[in-house]
Amino acid sequence: MGQGLRIDLSSHTSEIVPLDEEMAAKYLGGRGFGICLVKDHITKDPFDSDMPLVFSTGPLNNTGVYAAGRGSVISRSPLTGTIFDACFGGTFAYHLKRAGFDYLYIHGKSAAPIVLKIENDNVTFLPGDDLWGKTTLDAHDALKRDGATAVIGPAGENRVLFANIAIDGRYFAGRGGLGAVMGNKQLKGIVVTGNKRLNRADPKRIEAANKDILRLFKASSILYGPFGIRRLGTPALVDVISVRRMMPTGNFRETYFQDAHKFSGIELEKLEKKGLHGCHSCPIQCKKNTKEGSSAPEYETVSHFGALNRNNDLFSIVRSNDLCNRFGMDTISTASTLACFAEINSQNLSGEAICAMIQKIAYRNGEGEMLASGAARYAESRGRAEAAMTVKRLELPAYDPRGAYGMALAYGASGRGGCHLRAYPIGSEVLRKPVPTDRFSFAGKARLIKISEDINAAADSLLACKFGLLGASLEEYASALSGATGAEISHQDLLCIGERICLTERYLNSLNGFSRKDDYLPERFYREEGSSGADINVPPISRKAYDDALDRYYRARGCDSNGILEG
Repeated sequence: MGQGLRIDLSSHTSEIVPLDEEMAAKYLGGRGFGICLVKDHITKDPFDSDMPLVFSTGPLNNTGVYAAGRGSVISRSPLTGTIFDACFGGTFAYHLKRAGFDYLYIHGKSAAPIVLKIENDNVTFLPGDDLWGKTTLDAHDALKRDGATAVIGPAGENRVLFANIAIDGRYFAGRGGLGAVMGNKQLKGIVVTGNKRLNRADPKRIEAANKDILRLFKASSILYGPFGIRRLGTPALVDVISVRRMMPTGNFRETYFQDAHKFSGIELEKLEKKGLHGCHSCPIQCKKNTKEGSSAPEYETVSHFGALNRNNDLFSIVRSNDLCNRFGMDTISTASTLACFAEINSQNLSGEAICAMIQKIAYRNGEGEMLASGAARYAESRGRAEAAMTVKRLELPAYDPRGAYGMALAYGASGRGGCHLRAYPIGSEVLRKPVPTDRFSFAGKARLIKISEDINAAADSLLACKFGLLGASLEEYASALSGATGAEISHQDLLCIGERICLTERYLNSLNGFSRKDDYLPERFYREEGSSGADINVPPISRKAYDDALDRYYRARGCDSNGILEG
């Protein structure tokens, strides 16, 4: 659209600014725009009023390209201290683009709770007192008549360090605590709508690219197969990860949970509403809803509220997901923090107890006060730092790294902390697509992780769905982008942009003291074996082999031996 919108919450003023063409050429959109717009403030405290919070669209939003209608929110994480972006679905990015803006840059802090309303070029600052304290769903219901919404719940208001942002009431910018950044600014919600059209340079080329993308989606058994993501959502992974003996159990002390079948995709399907639901412009439609109308849990959520907490009660898992969504908290961090709490206190939390603890965390009541700071800070406060399963203080997701060495390196190297979405070697190591690799070896993994990070950085800036890349590739999206812009762009061009984004993020993190010391896994994974069975043995990871792989990764990235960029 050629312009962005800057909001100063301190003065309740707005300004339309032209899009920086050099930024667009070098960083594409989405995540790339976010790091450019935040970089000059990256050494500020995440709760400094001048720390920006950026909502960004991508160059394929509103072009009709399949699975490319997502949005991104970017700031510095209060949980990790790293530069952080969280990708989200829903229609918020679609409406922001239709309002005429490629991004929304928010800085300052309101003196009282506020709601920001954007309708085309008109910006209104509305009192938010009546909504302050409301759940994300209640806030969304109050605002949805005026457009797409981005709101926080009580957790964001109370600055829980892993608070999320709810989009359209059922999609979530989950990880890193950016909901707490929004809450610190006393910004309860944003509602946006518009009716501006986007000019596409070559609609016929977009149509051709879409045909290729859809054909590849349908050819992928992971996406469109009888037990794939389109039918079962991401919980389709439960059985696969369980059989591979790499499902985190009991706060990562084991890698197999014998009752995992009780919360598999097939079992969840029995509780779900029939029909397809999902992001704008996406044919995969992987989003699932319960029969009661709430969002059904994703794979990471069922695994962590299940196996990680030794909980086999499916109904409490679904309830835990719903509570986190309503209070506005990331499910991975919440479940992992509770598992850390259970280990330190030698407890086994029941499903009912887990649900009660979620509310305590959201409101910082009792034990929830310290747990609201995340697993790492809680464990440190109890003198048990080793019990926090985190990298860079970000709680690890539901793939035990002892069962997939590429995933182990991806966790450590990730610029935002323990994350499976910076690189996703599970594709080759477990799902065996597109090229199978030995999951118990670091051979070739440094280069694999580097390339995967570059691909995902480009996807996060196009704002194309990473699930879609399990079928299609950057080649098809490069063709679609060429059709949208009229400039010839290759998949190699996109890879170069992805690499630039990854290098910029690593540099920005180094300004806040991040280096090799922060690129390691918790010691548990180097010292303790996982679970064995079914002819599978899950040994601890060799620290020397990991060090060697990290060295190779740094060389591939152009870093020195301390993980700092050279030159």
